[in-house]
Amino acid sequence: MADPETDAGADALVHHPAAADAAAWGDHLRRDRRRSDHTVRAYVATAHRLIGFLGQHRGAAVDAASLRELEVADLRAFLAARRAQGIGNASAARELSAVRGFLGFVGVGEGSTPPRLRGPRVKRGVPRPISPDDAVSLAQDAADAAAEPWIAARDLAVLLLLYGGGLRVGEAMGLTGSALPLGPTLSVTGKRAKTRIVPLLPKVRAAIEDYVRLCPYPIGRDLPLFRGARGGPLSADIVRRAVRGARGRLGLSDRTTPHALRHSFATHLLGRGVDLRSLQELLGHSSLSSTQIYTAVDAAYLLDVYRNAHPRA
Repeated sequence: MADPETDAGADALVHHPAAADAAAWGDHLRRDRRRSDHTVRAYVATAHRLIGFLGQHRGAAVDAASLRELEVADLRAFLAARRAQGIGNASAARELSAVRGFLGFVGVGEGSTPPRLRGPRVKRGVPRPISPDDAVSLAQDAADAAAEPWIAARDLAVLLLLYGGGLRVGEAMGLTGSALPLGPTLSVTGKRAKTRIVPLLPKVRAAIEDYVRLCPYPIGRDLPLFRGARGGPLSADIVRRAVRGARGRLGLSDRTTPHALRHSFATHLLGRGVDLRSLQELLGHSSLSSTQIYTAVDAAYLLDVYRNAHPRA
């Protein structure tokens, strides 16, 4: 059976002049907005889905002029079609956000504004941290399962860095040999090419230095710091696979992912009295609202600790 999303995307690319606008929007997001490749691919795919849907919905080729004339009813019909394909509230909200951005880009300089449509209400989930002991055990178990000593040292260093420095896995993969020799802090490039400085704990620093010493591949200033088994850049999927194996052996929740280590970093710091503004800087959040979610995490985490430890809980 044909995939309706694939068909719509192919239809947009082949038959509609607006496909060029979608490509130009992708270039704008990547070059001017400094969005990640993953975000660009997702947003441009949404633009193609919209164009393909409108072509079928209206029975005519879609160009920039017709996009500037869209009405709320058109967007409602598009979202209804996506809902019929099985997407939930969170995906529908992301889809609508991408559509608004695309229509805004197409309408720039033409005096048009995207039709206003309220998106679905999305209940914001609270990240689930793991305990400090579990975070270290996870890293150690992943290392113990590695096939070679240098890969064991690499996996230990990466996972301790995610937990000890609060890095996103993509940020760790983006580090290069220019970070060497290591000092008390590390410069990290995050989303939208924003750079921040994070403290480097002695245990994390020692783990990275041990990996560098054992790594069989040269680590030049412009080469990736963390390398795959064949010498290329280490893939984030390899890190996720190592975590999946370790959490299964340790009996940890399926929600224990590399990103959960970043959540744990933030939660444990907040529990030790770090203020939100400082935590915002350490995490590289562009707005304080993104950091404030950890106040709920901290309260939930402390309640779990209380329930598990108090004899009368």
